[in-house]
Amino acid sequence: MPGIVGVVQILQIGSSGVFNIGDIYKVTPYSNAKTFAGAGSFNTGDYVAVNNPYSATNTYDADAIDEPIAFTL
Repeated sequence: MPGIVGVVQILQIGSSGVFNIGDIYKVTPYSNAKTFAGAGSFNTGDYVAVNNPYSATNTYDADAIDEPIAFTL
C-alpha cells in the first residue's frame, strides 16, 4: 500500500549509498569493501587511552571472493 511522504531533506549520500522513497523490489550493492582493524581501532571520544602491546591483526583471507557484485545492476 503506497504511503504519503512529506518534505524530505537529503544532506549527503555516500558514493555507494542508496536512497529510496516508496515501494521497492530489490536494493543491491554496487561496491564492496573489506576492513581490517586490530585491537583499539575505531575508538572515538576525548582522552582515549588504549594499551595493546602484543596486538596483531590477521589479514589472511583464504577465499578469493566474499560477496560478488556481478549481475547486481
